[in-house]
Order: sequence, then structure tokens, then C-alpha cells
Amino acid sequence: MTTHPLEPVTFGELPLRIEDVLALANRQVPTQLQGDPAFRRRIAKGAQFLDSLLDKEGVIYGVTTGYGDSCVVAVPLQHVEALPRHLYTFHGCGLGDLLDPQATRAVLAARLQSLCHGVSGVRVELLERLQAFLDLDILPLIPEEGSVGASGDLTPLSYVAATLSGEREVLFRGERRQASDVHRELGWDPLVLRPKEALALMNGTAVMTGLACLAFARADYLLQLASRITALNVVALQGNPEHFDERLFAAKPHPGQMQVAAWLRKDLAIDAPTAPLHRLQDRYSLRCAPHVLGVLADSLGWLRAFIETELNSANDNPIIDAEEERVLHGGHFYGGHIAFAMDSLKTLVANVADLLDRQLALLVDVRYNHGLPSNLSGASAERAMLNHGFKAVQIGASAWTAEALKNTMPASVFSRSTECHNQDKVSMGTIAARDAIRVLELTEQVAAATLLAANQGVWLRSQASDARPLPPALAAMHQALARDFPPVIEDRALEAELRLCLKRIAEQHWRLHA
Repeated sequence: MTTHPLEPVTFGELPLRIEDVLALANRQVPTQLQGDPAFRRRIAKGAQFLDSLLDKEGVIYGVTTGYGDSCVVAVPLQHVEALPRHLYTFHGCGLGDLLDPQATRAVLAARLQSLCHGVSGVRVELLERLQAFLDLDILPLIPEEGSVGASGDLTPLSYVAATLSGEREVLFRGERRQASDVHRELGWDPLVLRPKEALALMNGTAVMTGLACLAFARADYLLQLASRITALNVVALQGNPEHFDERLFAAKPHPGQMQVAAWLRKDLAIDAPTAPLHRLQDRYSLRCAPHVLGVLADSLGWLRAFIETELNSANDNPIIDAEEERVLHGGHFYGGHIAFAMDSLKTLVANVADLLDRQLALLVDVRYNHGLPSNLSGASAERAMLNHGFKAVQIGASAWTAEALKNTMPASVFSRSTECHNQDKVSMGTIAARDAIRVLELTEQVAAATLLAANQGVWLRSQASDARPLPPALAAMHQALARDFPPVIEDRALEAELRLCLKRIAEQHWRLHA
């Protein structure tokens, strides 16, 4: 995505929202650093206070001591300047896939916002260089594995510290480049990190928080999409729209549940005459859809609060209080809130996969789909025995659902004592966030499969001589889908169409309920 002429996101004293991080991650807005003299003075004061402590030979964790369990090891002043480079160097052991560009931008944004609190002891120049990385789209290549989520995301964030210092590799203008070459091309001197600056960059929750922002946005759209798919399936299965009656939900008034029911009423034009009912009560995957999706809807508020509080916090250690001239040693690098939020989100989202998988199972089965052809095949009677429609798509959706459900095991309960039992209780927040992203990927695959099947079911109903017109919202959706996904009459391989549907979901292509 390219930059749009919108107001820039400003990093500084004002809080950011998840939507700001998402816009930055998608390259939809430019960035800027708060530039007023008071802000710059406050940032500089922390670094100056640290320098004054060094002059007095004060003992500061990670500045005049070793790291972690080595905090009892004093570092002579003549070696203090070398300590930051050693920190990011020995943490250069990440493995696994690299974070994609969208996630990497979210990580940079989360780290920069945290450092803008002015209690991390870093220079203004460091903030400016981080903002320039975002603005010019210079993306450190960050392996996603190797963090236990306390002391923060040390290993993945070491790749940010190293590339700011002109080491390791970045993605720049679509090419994998040495960071030193990019600095040279731009006429920059790589940063020589001052005491505490490597620790300030690395000893925080930016990776898990950046991923959490992206996961939240995907889950929010998925909720709306699952509601729309459910409405299409009520039509395709000739279900009972009165299951979503406003008076019914007034008797159990969870706000999110009521919202989903309202979306379904609007999509189905519930006040309009309905077709004769096959069953007084539909099966649960239709009748209880607001109750399943409503749990996610009702959880988004506190998920946002957890994520945005972490995003807008100083989450490194130690905290440098230049105003009171104090160094506060604590544990703000601990990612417990993000861990809990992401462990919760993956369970909420996997339940969406399970719901849509059950709806798809009804659609393809002649015992339950109220007159639709087997496997939703559109083939003529003469060729019906050769064609299998959505049979394999339903098998695939079942596999994706099973994998999503399997991945709901909470990561936070798998704390491991590490680093000579200094980090003896850790959050596993980054693993939880990565799990949540994976569960979202799988659930979006189930959503794509069920959306195409629902659209096929609606098309098949429209071929009947007594077919009723679709309600306006669903008619518009059906028409939009028809442009990309023609009916399946003779069997065809649907992989390319499923992948296109996933691309549309990632782009949030269809305007839904929000």
C-alpha cells in the first residue's frame, strides 16, 4: 500500500490508537515526531541525567552493570560505552520466519511510542532515527521466534537496535540490503548507541504489542464478516430470521450480542415477509450466531484497553525519572496484559471458525440444507453424478478449523524459567500474539470458504421459480461477490478463488456493518 495524503501520525506526548498503528503498518499515513522545544528538552533531560550519574559513578542496571542475572557484575566506566553493542550483538540469535513488512512497521511504531514518554534515558536523535526508519520504510529483518515476553522482546528487538547502528539487514525499496549500505546511501552516520539506549530499545513489549494491534484489527473485521456470512446462510438455508428479534435480545442484553443481532436484522430485513419455515428452531450455528459472535463483540472493548494501554506506556527497565533525579528499577517489560489479551483473542476467534465451519457443513449436506443440491453443485441433472461442488472445500474448512482450535492452548501458562533463573516467571506474550495471528489466518480461511459456499447457496436459491428477492444489503453483497466468484456449475479448482477471497478479506474490501 502507498502513502495517502492524510494527516500524519505524530509520535510524542499524545496517545496512539490501534487504528493509528494499523494505518502506519499499511503505509496509509506519513509520520512525524513531536517537535516543540519543551518535548525535545524533556527527552534530552533523561539522557543528560544518565550522563551525570556516570560522572558520579552511580550504579545503574544495564548501564554500569551486566544484564539480567549479570546485574551483580560491575562494568568499569572505561567499558560502559561498549556495553550497548554487546547487548544487541549477543541477542542476535533469532530464528523462524521473518516478520512481514506490515508487522515490522507496527513493531517500530510501538517501540517509538514507548520511548516518547521520556523516561527511558534516550536521546532525541534516537527517536528521530526511528521515525525516519518508519517514514522512509527502512525495515529491519526481524526473526519472529526467540522471545519469552519478559524481559520484553529482547531478541527480536535486538534487530532494531542493530540496524539503527548500521548492522545486520533491512528491507529497503523492496530489496534486502545491508543496513550499513542503506545508511551510506542516505548520507547517514549509523547511531553509536549511548548507555541505556540498546536496553531501552530492546527491553520492552513492542513486538507483542505491534502484533496485537494488527490482530485486533483483523478480529474486528472478521466479526463483521462472520455476521454477514451468517445472514447469507440464513437465506441459503431458508432459516428463521425471527431468531434475531429485538425483543428476544432485550431479555438477555449483552451489548455485543445485541449488536450482532441488530446487524443480522438489518441484513435480513427482518420486518419483511419470510418464506415458510422448515423448522420452528434452526440449528445452533444459525440460531445462536449472535451468542457466539457476541462474545467476541463484547470482548473487543477490554481487548482494546489492554492493547492501547501497553502501546502508550513506558515498558522498559529501568525507568529514568530525570525530574526527580531517580532511577526506578522494576519490571515494566513484562507482557502479561498482552499475553492474556492474545490468549483470549485466539479462543474468541477460533470459536468463530467453529461456527462458520458448522454452517458450511449444513450447506453441503442434503439432510440439513432444505433442498439445496448435494455439496452445492450447480451441475445439471445429467452431469450431477460427476460433479462434487464444495465437497473438498468443506473438508479443507474442517481441517483449518481443527488447527485453529488446536492453537487455542494459552501460551501464558507455559512460562519457563530462563537466564539463570533471573527471568523465572515470564509472560510468553509474543508467542501468544503469534498464535493469535495464526488462528486469525486459519479462521479467515474458514470464512473465505464459507462465504463462497454461502454465495453459491444464495445463487442456487435464486434459480428457483418461486425465488424471493434478496434484502438490499445481501443483494449488494451477492452482486459484489459475483464479480469475482462466478457460480460453480462444473467442478473447478477453487484454490485461486479462495486466495483472492483471502486477499479481499485482508484488504477489508467489503463495506460491512461498522
